[in-house]
Amino acid sequence: MRSSKVLAGALLALAPAAHAQSPQATGNGGGIRWQKTVPVIASGAWAGAKLADGQPDISGFYSNTISNHSNFTDPQAGPPGEPSDVANLPRDQRAPSRVTDPADGQIPYLPTARALQEDFAKNFPEPNKPRYIEPLARCAPAGVPKSYMWHGFEVRQFPNYVVFLFDSGSRIIPLDNRPHLPGAIKLWNGDSRGHWEGNVLVVDVQNQNGKALFGRYGDFISENGRVTERYIFDPKGGGFNYVATFTDPTVYSRPWTATIPVKRYTEADKPDGWHYDVKPANRPGKPLLHERVERVCVENNGPFGGGAVGVPSDQPVIAR
Repeated sequence: MRSSKVLAGALLALAPAAHAQSPQATGNGGGIRWQKTVPVIASGAWAGAKLADGQPDISGFYSNTISNHSNFTDPQAGPPGEPSDVANLPRDQRAPSRVTDPADGQIPYLPTARALQEDFAKNFPEPNKPRYIEPLARCAPAGVPKSYMWHGFEVRQFPNYVVFLFDSGSRIIPLDNRPHLPGAIKLWNGDSRGHWEGNVLVVDVQNQNGKALFGRYGDFISENGRVTERYIFDPKGGGFNYVATFTDPTVYSRPWTATIPVKRYTEADKPDGWHYDVKPANRPGKPLLHERVERVCVENNGPFGGGAVGVPSDQPVIAR
C-alpha cells in the first residue's frame, strides 16, 4: 500500500483555478433533470441496426438523467457549501447514489484516502490552496466517470472505433484488441480498450493520471486504478446504463460499482443548451441536421453570473 504522502498525489497535483459553480434548481430548472430512478436494461443480444463492421449502431447524442457532477453519492444534493433546493427532501425522494455496490451507496475508501476526500470537500467552498480547486474549473478533461455527468455528449463510430465527444475532452476507444499503452503514460481519461458483447460495450480503462475527480466532493481514483466499464444499450434506442467497476487497492478497501443512467436525444427532442446542446441547421427540403457546437471550454473561467458562465455557445464571451 502506498504511503499517505504518495496517495495524496491524486489530489495535490491539481492546477490553480477559479472556483466553479453549477446551476441549482428545483424540479427541472437550471438545465438539470431530476429523475429519481435508473431504468432496467438487461444485457443480451443486440436487436437493432448494425454498422458495416458489425458494431451495434449507437451513434448519437446522449446525457445523464439524474443531475450533474456536484455530488457523486447524493446526486441532487448540490456541491459542498451550496446545497440545492431539493437537498432538504428525505433521502428516498432524491435520486439514488451512483454507487450501486456496496449497498450503502458509499465508496469504500481506505482511511487515508477517505481523509483526503473529506479534506477536499471541507475546503472546496473557500479554497485557499491549489489542491482544493476542481480540475474542471480550468477545463481539464473531466475523466472517468465524470464526463458522463456533465453536459450532453455525442457518440460517433468508425470501423473498429467508438468515439465519445465531450465538452471537456474526448475518448477514442479502439476495438481491435491492441495492447494498452506503456504503463508510464498517464492520461486524464485513461487508456481505453473495448469490445462488444451483444448490446454491451465493454471497456477496460487503465493508465489514468489520478488527477481527475468524480465530483465536487473530491471523490477520486489514483493512477494505480483500473476501471471496467459496461455500456448496456437499450436496443430500442432509448439510451444506456453506464455500469463501471472501480478497482484500486491503494485507495479502496474493495472493488465497487457505479451506475449512471443515460438518455439518448434525437430530433424529436428540443435542444436545451445542456443535455442536448446542439444547433439546428436549416437544409431546405431535408430533415434538420442537429450539430454540436465545437467550442473552446469557457464554462467556468469567470465568476458566477459573469464572465463565461451563462454565455450562449454561439456568442462572444463577455469581456472582463
